[in-house]
Amino acid sequence: MTPIAGKVPTRLAFFHGLGSIAYGVKDNGFLTFLMIFYNQVLGMDARLVSLALMLALVVDGFVDPVIGYLSDRTYSRWGRRLPWLYLAPIPLGFVWYQLWAVTQAPGFWELFGLAVVIRVLVSACEVPSVALVPELTHDYDERTRLMRYRFLFGWAGGLLVMMLAYNVFMADGLLKADGYRVYGLTGALLITVGVLVSAFAQHKVASGYPPRARSKFNLLTAFAELRESFSHRAFLILLAGGALAYTSQGITFTISNYLYLYIWRFSADALKFYPWVLFFSVVVCFLILPLLHARWGKRDTAMATAVIGAAFWVAPFLLRAGGLWFAEGTAVSTWSLFALFFLSNVFSVSAMISASSMVADVVEASEEQTGRRSEGAFFAGNFFMQKCATGMGIFVTGLMLSFAGLPEKAQPGEVPMAVIDTLSLTYALTVSAFAVGIALVIRKFPITRADHEARLEKLGAARTNPDAEGMHP
Repeated sequence: MTPIAGKVPTRLAFFHGLGSIAYGVKDNGFLTFLMIFYNQVLGMDARLVSLALMLALVVDGFVDPVIGYLSDRTYSRWGRRLPWLYLAPIPLGFVWYQLWAVTQAPGFWELFGLAVVIRVLVSACEVPSVALVPELTHDYDERTRLMRYRFLFGWAGGLLVMMLAYNVFMADGLLKADGYRVYGLTGALLITVGVLVSAFAQHKVASGYPPRARSKFNLLTAFAELRESFSHRAFLILLAGGALAYTSQGITFTISNYLYLYIWRFSADALKFYPWVLFFSVVVCFLILPLLHARWGKRDTAMATAVIGAAFWVAPFLLRAGGLWFAEGTAVSTWSLFALFFLSNVFSVSAMISASSMVADVVEASEEQTGRRSEGAFFAGNFFMQKCATGMGIFVTGLMLSFAGLPEKAQPGEVPMAVIDTLSLTYALTVSAFAVGIALVIRKFPITRADHEARLEKLGAARTNPDAEGMHP
């Protein structure tokens, strides 16, 4: 496909972003509701749940680079990415529903198997979809614009099912099993429809036979080329920073309902309103991020917003530990938390979008060295890191809950205060340490706007003259 010159049409950016609904629904389920459903509702040991999910993420992470590599080499009249987007979402919807249709605690290997199948199918949707970003445009800012739409719809999909969960499916409480089946069915429909509509809407732009790969496919070639791509310094820096960020996010998302129920004692009405707080924070991020990038670029924006976001998030936990916070469960406590969490999410999502857009800029830096465009491989490698790190975050959450001594099927208000205090402070200190580490790593990322634009000019000249230096490995 030929990259779009200038601004990407809003309609195309909209429908491209729509495909990320599947990833948002999956993240919301796996990170927000699955632990509490299997642990507190079905009675499965939190350590076994977290271990099953972590191992599934690791297995899936190793599959991701293979999916990305095969996507890069797919040769069809529908292009490289669309065949994946047409084939994967329907079976994904069926298996997603099955995950939430169980009525009693499954065995460890049953949960592990379901989690692996779901994550592999999500990857088959998400990796080819996001790999279209550097193919659709080479522009430094337009790539961020496409990523903004992806994050907006990803969050919107996740928050939509969260809002329905709190307001409709689990309106009688998170500790009752009845609502989870309908939650799963709704998510399955959103996943399937979102990915298919996104693919159909991009068909005219993304279809057509791509250039054939320069090398014949075999496993040795595949792993050699993946190793060469993944050894790029800029990409390794993003992987290291991302590993810290997604481990922290995995902890936060997985433990979130525990925080809301047992520490902050959100009422049912507060839980119903909270998804709106998060949604509007993502909308504000969507609107202000271009201004931040125009002023500071992607790297410096990612560094600053990661730290600022974490500071707003952990502030109430640290104030509570010092006896300076309002009484939990009161209106003033809840609304103050909403304000701080709103600001935190604006900055935290800004950091995530910035880093994701930086991955797209690594594509040309690698092409300059290897002569290959490996969009799928790089984004798959990024997903590999995300999943391994998120799995580690889930596992750490299980250890935190065990360390604090929170029992299975615990009722809010009946847990000893020492348990709550231990959980709250341990969590806050852990997240703070991760935020500082993220900023220290990301500051070493070497690609700026000027670097990227100069590289595009060099590559353009090299394509005109194939013997130009830097176009071949």
